[in-house]
Amino acid sequence: MPQITVDYSHTMEAAFDRAGFARALHEATVEIAAAKPEACKTQFRPGAFTAYGYEDPAEHGHAIVHVTIGLLAGRSDETKARLTQTVLELLRGHVAEKGFALHASAEIRDLDPSYRKFDR
Repeated sequence: MPQITVDYSHTMEAAFDRAGFARALHEATVEIAAAKPEACKTQFRPGAFTAYGYEDPAEHGHAIVHVTIGLLAGRSDETKARLTQTVLELLRGHVAEKGFALHASAEIRDLDPSYRKFDR
């Protein structure tokens, strides 16, 4: 914990500083949500196809990124809101403007009580 997933349009691959974003996001999660640095794990998942409204997907005029952070229960709504706002600010700084409109979103969810993990 935390379990972080970043889904994003593959067309923004060259514009997205994923390593820098992950580092900054881990630091923010430690500071804001009291996570341990070694517990922060982020999985980036590029989407092979992005459709936006009625736009021809071949135009690549829009890119989408959505960040989901799963935390153990117990964080206040204020903490979650602060972290999601920080995620959006970090995305602004780690996705270069490359000729597409960026649609970014983030959410914090509580991990289910059944959550378990192991490290090897």
